[in-house]
Amino acid sequence: MREIVIDTETTGLDHKSGDRIIEVACVELKNHVQTGNNLQFYCNTEKKISEEAFKTHGLSREFLKNHPTFKDQFKNFLQFIEGDKLIIHNSDFDMGFLNNELALVGEKKLQNEVVDTIKLARQVLNTRIANLDYLCKRFSIDLSKRKFHGALLDCQLLAEVYLELLGGRQTALNLDNSKKNIEKNTNKLDDIDKKINKIELSEQDIQEHKKFISDLKNAMWHKVDY
Repeated sequence: MREIVIDTETTGLDHKSGDRIIEVACVELKNHVQTGNNLQFYCNTEKKISEEAFKTHGLSREFLKNHPTFKDQFKNFLQFIEGDKLIIHNSDFDMGFLNNELALVGEKKLQNEVVDTIKLARQVLNTRIANLDYLCKRFSIDLSKRKFHGALLDCQLLAEVYLELLGGRQTALNLDNSKKNIEKNTNKLDDIDKKINKIELSEQDIQEHKKFISDLKNAMWHKVDY
């Protein structure tokens, strides 16, 4: 099962007021575990970045000025996420921004299934506090590299949190092992079928068998067409 963890960084808090995406990151999961196949890109919007947003992610207009626009990169993004389930922390925010950017380049809204990890955390942990820092600390996930809210690092942290919310790494390993065992047993059955199909009776075998059953009364084998 393939899932994609997504995070964005933006110029501000409200896309309806003209704020734009300046960073997108995606982390691929297989059976809820990170594969190392990630996508990250920055976007030059030529928009002013609010002071509050800059304090959060540390991305400046100077840094972004030589990067392509979202329009130049969105096709790679859509190809990466395909139709897979999206894992997002506070999905209303990120999906709102992503769909706004897609609308600006003439694309339809995303139709992917979305799991909001804030809602999931509140259900699983029965807590009102569900920010990423709190959840990482709760599950003893290392936050030492999180100086700013970088989209890729936040995706990687969220992937770990998501795994814990689903029951932890052992659950994922059990799922993966079950899948491997099914595949292994299926291969064994295929091998047996191939061996059975290779068994052929010689003409001598057939004649000896006919001679054997000819002495049996009302044997069902008399009806067998060789």
